[in-house]
Amino acid sequence: LTAIFTKRAHGGPMDARLTAVLEAGRGLVGNADRGGRRQVTLLSEARWTELMREVGASLRPEARRANLIISAIDFENSRGRVLRVGACTLRIGGETRPCEQMEAATAGLQRAMRERWGGGAYAEVLEGGPIAVGDDVSWE
Repeated sequence: LTAIFTKRAHGGPMDARLTAVLEAGRGLVGNADRGGRRQVTLLSEARWTELMREVGASLRPEARRANLIISAIDFENSRGRVLRVGACTLRIGGETRPCEQMEAATAGLQRAMRERWGGGAYAEVLEGGPIAVGDDVSWE
C-alpha cells in the first residue's frame, strides 16, 4: 500500500494518512463517502505512471482522488475479485470512470484513463480492520 487518502465532507483537497481503518460494509473511517457499493476507491500507481507518460504530465496520484494508491497491482478486468490489503479484504465492484476533473487537470487525461481501467476501481469492504502505508497487497 503506497498511500491512503480520505475525502473531506465539504470537498477540497484529500487528506493523506499513514494509517486508517476500513469498516466492513461501510468503507474508510473518516471518509466523506461511506456505504453503498463504492466504499473504497483504488488506483494502481504503475498505471498512473503510464498515464502521466502518455499525456506528458507529472501529476501526483492523489490528483485522481482515490482512497488507496497501490503499487504492483493491475485492476484491469478485476470485477468480482477479492483483494487483501493488510489483514482486510475488499471485493472489486467495478471500474472507476474518470470525470471532467481529470480533463481539467491535464488535457487528454480523461480520454487516456478510459483505457484499461486507468481510472482505477471501486470496492466494498468485506473484512475490516486497520491498514497502514507499507502493508502488503495481494489478490486472494
